[in-house]
Amino acid sequence: MNSLLDQHQTRQRSLGASLCLFQESLLPDEKRKKGSVKDQMTQALLKGIKDILITETDTISLLDIPPTLVSVNADDADVIIERNKQYSGVCRNRGNNEKYVERAMQTLNGATKNKQIQNNLMLMVDTATIVSAFDMYAPPEQEVMVYSPEMKQTNDAETVVDSRRSPERSLSLTSSASTVISSCSLKDVETVGSSLNTQVDFELIMTSDKFQYALLLMERTVLRNNFQSQLAAYRKLPLLEDPDRLVKPKEGEQSEAETSCSPALQCLWVFRCELSRGCRVSSMAWNKKNPDLLAVGYGETDYRNHEQGLVCCWSIKNPTWPERIINCDSAVTTVDFSSNSPGQLAVGMSDGSIAIHNVQSADNKSPFISSRECAKRHLGPVWQLRWNQQELSFTGEEKVESLYSVGADGRICKWFVINGGLDCTDLMKLKKMNNTLRKTEQNKPEKTAECVLSVLTPGLCFDFHPSDPNIYLTGTWEGNIHKCSCSNGHQFLETYRKHFCPVNCITWCPLHPDVFLSCSSDSTIQLWKQDCINPLLSFTSNQPVAEVRWSPKHATVFGAVNEEQLEIWDLNSSFLDPVIVQPAAPGLKMTSLLFASLTDCVVVGDSDGQVTAYQLQNLRVGESSQGDVIQGLLHSASPKELQETLM
Repeated sequence: MNSLLDQHQTRQRSLGASLCLFQESLLPDEKRKKGSVKDQMTQALLKGIKDILITETDTISLLDIPPTLVSVNADDADVIIERNKQYSGVCRNRGNNEKYVERAMQTLNGATKNKQIQNNLMLMVDTATIVSAFDMYAPPEQEVMVYSPEMKQTNDAETVVDSRRSPERSLSLTSSASTVISSCSLKDVETVGSSLNTQVDFELIMTSDKFQYALLLMERTVLRNNFQSQLAAYRKLPLLEDPDRLVKPKEGEQSEAETSCSPALQCLWVFRCELSRGCRVSSMAWNKKNPDLLAVGYGETDYRNHEQGLVCCWSIKNPTWPERIINCDSAVTTVDFSSNSPGQLAVGMSDGSIAIHNVQSADNKSPFISSRECAKRHLGPVWQLRWNQQELSFTGEEKVESLYSVGADGRICKWFVINGGLDCTDLMKLKKMNNTLRKTEQNKPEKTAECVLSVLTPGLCFDFHPSDPNIYLTGTWEGNIHKCSCSNGHQFLETYRKHFCPVNCITWCPLHPDVFLSCSSDSTIQLWKQDCINPLLSFTSNQPVAEVRWSPKHATVFGAVNEEQLEIWDLNSSFLDPVIVQPAAPGLKMTSLLFASLTDCVVVGDSDGQVTAYQLQNLRVGESSQGDVIQGLLHSASPKELQETLM
């Protein structure tokens, strides 16, 4: 009996302990209340009956996504059904409605940030190190101290990073440094190494020849796309339609210039930059080998002020910036390219010196050859330079190219290279010619006029015969035009007198070798035949004519510029008035003119350093031989006493 009682008591104690544990788990907060008193377990309490209520804990919601479907019995079911019907109607009607455009939408756009990154070549390197327990469990403070940018340099190889190494090679450190990298962040170490080399690498990349050439090609590609229509018109190529153009031209729609039949000029582009702004365009020359390269010389208006000059070599592939920039010691007056060596550019300056530059070299700080140390150099401005090929034998098979110049000191010089510099010899001295009537003692004039040779007169221009390089023409300050020979430097072969002001330009006709043009400050243009001492035709302008040029493709077309306008003359259309007149921009003066060699285009320089390219349109030129055309026109326009000479 006692044993049964003991067993019952033991079960009661275990049950009571279990109940206590269960209550403690259900009511953990009550256990933590201050001042709670535990009841002492007695025999009476064990025998008592306890009521236990077991309940569930409250439901905790972590994520609540409401459904998109709504029950038909819901309170707002009718409103949602009506909105769905309206949206379905909008979707059905948007097919033919211009107000709706299908496109992707995004409710939130994150802030964008552009950052330039220069990354070195990543190399795989095998490396090994020994890691100790101290390295593995080192505190972060010690790691920061080892690689802090403000730390002082020491002789310890384990705590110094060589800034001359590349970032990938900087990672191969000694044992202690390597373990710090592995335990902390590689990004911090790479940032320190790259910050030391980024600036140096960036400068090396920007100054490398390959990078500069890549930029040049990219710039030309972009500009060819922007100037596609102008370049196509210049090269007489069909115009390609832009597929991205929003407004398409209608069929049969043409521009006003295309529909008009009268001759006109179309502006294609303008060569200009900040370096040439405010400088006067003094001379232009096309490259003989590369017809897309144009050399332009710039100088001040007053050539007595020997300020620094500028030469820019422009390419039609890049109208916005010159290919070569040459700084000169004095204002540039004339330029000309060599035929045998297309990379050599001769430059004449206002202080009388001549320099030859190599445009194929990117470094044009100093000239290739200069006449600055020559004792025989010109004493005044060099008004014109010409490269000319002379025959060395009677067969004409051997030819040599020489450089000739005419200056304000009245000398025509031939230049040659000696001892690394330029030296010259006088080809002709332009002596002033005065006609005086000597009277006798009886105050009766003599029948003959005596030609008195006095001081030299300045020479302003000259040009060599297109088929006979031994013959050339030169214009003087007096208004005379002299025909000279390279083999006779003592007397003139012929003198043409018509101008009474300085002769500014002379040019032979490239398609008819016996005809040449001259222009003067007397506002006239004279057309000559070398066998006649009187001009065949005379053209009048409204201003002093600065320059005149023949068209290289049409023997009856030539152009002239004065300060106010550009004039295009076509002898096949009129002898009295130019067929095209292009006025200068307000506040500017036209100074130079040059025809393109392969296309119907002309370039014009002005007093502000701009060179404008124009396209000639609707010129009525014949299909027959150009020489026969001008020969017939001159024969019909000449007086009867000159027709026998022309025939």
